[in-house]
Amino acid sequence: MSLVRFRVVIPARFASTRLPGKPLIQILQKPMIEWVYRAAEASQAEQVIVATDDERIMDAVEGFGGNCCKTRADHETGTDRIVEVTEKMGWAEDTIIVNLQGDEPLMPAQNLTQVALNLHHSGFEMATLHKKIDAQSALDPNLVKLVADQHGRALYFSRSTIPFDRDQIHPDYFGHIGLYAYRVGFLKKYARLQPCMLEQSEKLEQLRALYYGFNIHTEIAHKTPGIGVDTPADLAIVTEQLSEALG
Repeated sequence: MSLVRFRVVIPARFASTRLPGKPLIQILQKPMIEWVYRAAEASQAEQVIVATDDERIMDAVEGFGGNCCKTRADHETGTDRIVEVTEKMGWAEDTIIVNLQGDEPLMPAQNLTQVALNLHHSGFEMATLHKKIDAQSALDPNLVKLVADQHGRALYFSRSTIPFDRDQIHPDYFGHIGLYAYRVGFLKKYARLQPCMLEQSEKLEQLRALYYGFNIHTEIAHKTPGIGVDTPADLAIVTEQLSEALG
């Protein structure tokens, strides 16, 4: 058992530019949201809830026996959707929430426990994970990079290549894994903050926390996750990997 209690919330919406109805896309005879849900269940979470404003997603989740919370349709971010869930559920201010994206069917369950434990032990307001990447991958603006201090405190996240290798010393590069842990009290405080210029420029929500002086803990994930599903090509890769895992 984990030494810390936490809950997992999976924000899921039907709309998607490249893959409409993404949470319900079938992967080996199951909707993608079920694969994500089962991964969360395999962690040591006390509770797993899908947060959605779409009846079709609710029906699918309830169909495989999962828990679902109906949220408003006007949320701009998944974080805002999670805040509504915490209010509806009446969770205490110190409750630890792990935010797992609904398009991450290959996220290892142990990473959820890891990020919750790191939040608990670090005393920071947020916790996340990262992975080591090569210099070529660091050039990809779709792969978010981060730099951190010696204590695992994130200094910055960017779509640009950071750090810049001016003198060709070949630094280590780290790619961000979009998995977060925070407490309910901080989430409510965060949701009241105005978006900042850095967040709007990079299109990265976590920069709002750094801008307002909050600390984000990060460390290398115990197990590197497979890719998330954003495109039909991603879907084909994920389907193949899940098929191989099932033997």
